[in-house]
Amino acid sequence: MDTLFLARTVGPGGLVYAFDIQEAALDRTRERLAAAVGPGGGIAPVRLLRAGHERMAELIDPRHRGLVRAAMFNLGFLPMADADRSVITRPDTTIPAMKAALGLMAPGGVLTAVVYPGHEGGGEEAQEVERWMTSLPAAEAQLALYRMPQKPAAPYLLALEKRAPLPG
Repeated sequence: MDTLFLARTVGPGGLVYAFDIQEAALDRTRERLAAAVGPGGGIAPVRLLRAGHERMAELIDPRHRGLVRAAMFNLGFLPMADADRSVITRPDTTIPAMKAALGLMAPGGVLTAVVYPGHEGGGEEAQEVERWMTSLPAAEAQLALYRMPQKPAAPYLLALEKRAPLPG
């Protein structure tokens, strides 16, 4: 759904990259995109990459560096009935991917992450993502947090706006 949302938002003049290590997730995205394309298109072209998000800096066309306006991370596991729930995102790949995304972004670009603390490994990843995001200097990135405090296991959203180019 995130890829389709981005493709509709960006429109036919833009480009969306979508990363996943599971072919089932990419197949599902292909199906959604195909169903959404009507007469006249109206959505951006999408490059589906069967690769971990930590490979973003390597796989995104160098011509797009510094031009990226949005990056969406939907962490956790693939929510399909027959999906392998042991395949989850992890902080050791997520944090480098987020660093790469910020490095690819234009000032004013937005990075969002939906974290899922309620599954095994999700709490640790949520803490690490939040720790990394809150460690960024306010002059470089502004952070907003959307959470239901009365439900600590519920998914929540972190949203960063890149303020200035990040050093090295």
